[in-house]
Amino acid sequence: MLKVKRVLISVSDKKGLIPFVKGLSQLNVEILSTGGTARQLREAGMSVQDVSDYTGFPEMLDGRVKTLHPKIHGGLLAVRSKAEHMAQIEEHDIGLIDMVVVNLYPFGKVTAKKNVHLDDAIENIDIGGPSMLRSAAKNYKSVAVVCNPDGYDAILGELKQNNGLLPDSVLYGLAVEAFAHTAEYDDMIQKFLKSRLVGSDFQGLPKTVQTNYELAQDLRYGENPHQKAAMYKAEGEAYGLADVKQLHGKELSFNNFLDLNAAVDFVKDFKNPAAVIIKHNNPTGVAQDDELSKAFKYALASDPISAFGGIIGLNRKVDEKTAQLILKSGFMECVIAPKFSTGAKKALTTKKNLRLLEFDFKNIDHDIYDRKQIHGGMLLQEKDTRELKDDELTVVTRKKPTASQLAAMKFGWGVIKNVKSNAIALVKGQRTVGIGCGQTSRVESVNIAIQKAGDRAKNAVLISDAFFPMTDNIDLAAEAGVRAIIQTGGSIADQDVIQAADRHGIAMVFTGVRHFKH
Repeated sequence: MLKVKRVLISVSDKKGLIPFVKGLSQLNVEILSTGGTARQLREAGMSVQDVSDYTGFPEMLDGRVKTLHPKIHGGLLAVRSKAEHMAQIEEHDIGLIDMVVVNLYPFGKVTAKKNVHLDDAIENIDIGGPSMLRSAAKNYKSVAVVCNPDGYDAILGELKQNNGLLPDSVLYGLAVEAFAHTAEYDDMIQKFLKSRLVGSDFQGLPKTVQTNYELAQDLRYGENPHQKAAMYKAEGEAYGLADVKQLHGKELSFNNFLDLNAAVDFVKDFKNPAAVIIKHNNPTGVAQDDELSKAFKYALASDPISAFGGIIGLNRKVDEKTAQLILKSGFMECVIAPKFSTGAKKALTTKKNLRLLEFDFKNIDHDIYDRKQIHGGMLLQEKDTRELKDDELTVVTRKKPTASQLAAMKFGWGVIKNVKSNAIALVKGQRTVGIGCGQTSRVESVNIAIQKAGDRAKNAVLISDAFFPMTDNIDLAAEAGVRAIIQTGGSIADQDVIQAADRHGIAMVFTGVRHFKH
């Protein structure tokens, strides 16, 4: 148990500070503080000693040096059970500090601002704060270290319950939290500086990867109801789905977040209004149009049976016309979009369990890497952001694709990179009419896409995420009425595949780019 007699307080985030310090004062705890924190405490009527008066040394260098002093760190690091430590403390007139309450300069908030100046970022790298946290945490048996304002009430409760004493178990937990906090803070700084100071000259993948996340919310359940689950946000300011705003509906599950993430990936890059319906991380249909309502109508029509219970992703503000179509589409789990009009919100909230989520599509691409967990480790790769350029397209058949077929190919190529391999999409105009995904053979994916499309396969464009290893794919597509194909190329069977396309009068284009998604 630790008796708290003297506390040093220096915080950037003043949330909950006044009632916490008032509680400490009522327990006759001596308060040391710095700068703006000391001023705010005095204005609240509390007795505070400035650190500069305590150390006999002024704050200097625009506040860069405040607490970096032996009277501070000696008071934090002295091991109370060591006679020689205590003798040196007495010799140099250093008082013991029993608790530090410190949170750090808001580096994450500052660097999250668009086009933040490097000098502003540098000035928000805290030096004294992490030093105090680490000193106190190193000496956790004798010093309580508080870095999270959310813990003030619990700590004050312990002190009041135990007549100013803190149990060892509390001290241990606080120390671990402090070291995790400084590690996360340093990682955030190095990532920012690497992007600014090394930038595009940096080649390859990082030699080490730290994954620091904090609990954002508990989830309804995991992949199955018997599995507990939670969603964690990346360090710093919340972005992406960690910052999504739920307007309506029951709480989200683990699977909902996975499907919402997939929905965002499908529609975020389209320049025109676009819609997707997701089931089990794959699309039942994708479309874009000049009007959002039409895009949704066509996405639904791609496979209305499989769309049942799906996740709807839209890249434009939802208007009332689109909302009415959603209401008529049958049971859906969620709708995610940048905004909802008043009329759309009023209409959609009549469905009690339909989750409505507002999402900032402009605030998602903070991380350039894609991570996947494996037993004992993690796989990391660059995200698949490769765009298809016109000069990379090679027409390999006698028949050339028409302008409309080329446009359909480009639309389909934007869709296919997010479909689980083996992936095949049949496209007409700017909408899918059949999708085959996640199969162990490519010809089976072709067959599924054709079955989904039915008569709509006639005159459609076929998109494949990788090359065709055999001509059976081409024969099947031709029999269904497909008139143009875009694929990677690069198979040892390329010449046979090209000859099969020529026999059937199909236009075929090679990209030289593969879009596998596992």
